[in-house]
Amino acid sequence: MNTVIIVNSETFGKGDETLGISLIGAFLRKIWANEEKPQTIIFYNSGVKHLGPQSTLLEVLHGLEEQGVELVACGTCIDHYGLKEVLQVGRRTDMAEIVHLMMTAEKTITV
Repeated sequence: MNTVIIVNSETFGKGDETLGISLIGAFLRKIWANEEKPQTIIFYNSGVKHLGPQSTLLEVLHGLEEQGVELVACGTCIDHYGLKEVLQVGRRTDMAEIVHLMMTAEKTITV
């Protein structure tokens, strides 16, 4: 099944930021370990920070890429957060592709 996961924040859910950062890490690690994988994970807004050099999730994200999960990040967001030259994993894309990926997915999950 063509599943797309959308990560639009540094945190998982709203509320305590430290807890939210811990939860997004746990979520992505469980996907990495899970037999069933999404086809694509889209990162936008502050979610793109997970793809930068300060991310604590780079091992997990590289592992997901190695397992065939496509990691894409909003180019405008990358520029906004100063990550243009330092993206560590995934690839830059634009809103046209993000819309296409969402519209052609059989299932989307926003975290």
